Amino acid sequence: MHEGHRGRMIARLEGHEESLQDHELLEILLFNAIPRKNTNELAHALLDRFGSLSALSRADFSSLLSVEGIGKQTAAYLRCIFLFFDRMGREAVTGFPSARNFSAFSALLGERFEGLTQERVELFATDKDGNILGVETFSSNREGRAKIEPRAVSKFFAAHDPKALVIAHNHLNGPATPSQSDDLFTLQMQAACAFHGIPLYDHIIVAPGGMYSYHACARFEYLKTLPYDPLFPNKPL
Repeated sequence: MHEGHRGRMIARLEGHEESLQDHELLEILLFNAIPRKNTNELAHALLDRFGSLSALSRADFSSLLSVEGIGKQTAAYLRCIFLFFDRMGREAVTGFPSARNFSAFSALLGERFEGLTQERVELFATDKDGNILGVETFSSNREGRAKIEPRAVSKFFAAHDPKALVIAHNHLNGPATPSQSDDLFTLQMQAACAFHGIPLYDHIIVAPGGMYSYHACARFEYLKTLPYDPLFPNKPL
C-alpha cells in the first residue's frame, strides 16, 4: 500500500511538481529517512508543530525530537537537509554587491540577464544597508508584462525577512524605458511591500538598449501622479 502511494507521489513530483502542497513535499522528503512507514501524518505533525516549512528549516535538533515519531536518525536527516540549503543560499549571495551601489549592482544584473530568450523577474531581499539577503527568480507569464502572484511575494518575504526590496526584470527587445504595464507592476509591488511594511527601494529594467532604475530616475515620484489605482488599473481615480 505504501509503495503504491509513494509511487503516485513521486509521479506527481516528476510531472506536476507545482501541484504539491507543503506537507506533500515534506512527506516525499521523509521517504528517504523513513523507508517503511507512512510519512504523511508525520509531515502534517511537523508543520502543525512549527507552522511553516521556513520555520521548520530553522528548528534545532532537540526541537525536532520533540515531535512524536521523529527519532534521532530522522532529525539528523532533516537538519542536514536544511543546513545544506541554508549554507548553499548564503554562498549564493556571498559576494553580491550592495543594491545601493548601482554601478556594481547593474553590472551583476547585466550578467544574470545576458542571453535570455524569456522575460523574467527577480526579487532581491536586502538588509537596511542594501546587502543582498536572498534572491528568487520568477518567469514572466506574458511577454512585455512583468507579474508575480501576491502569494509568491508573501512567501518570499516570509523566507528572507528583508528590510527592503529590489526588483529587476528584463525587456527582450528595445530600450529599458518603462512601459505602462511596468509602471502598473511597480505600483502593485509597492502596494504589496506596504502591506508587509517593507520599502521598495528600486525596480531596475534590463534591456539590450541599457538599464533603467526607478530609484535613480525618480520615477517613484512620477508614479504618484498616475490617475489609476494599482489594484484596479482600469478604474480611474
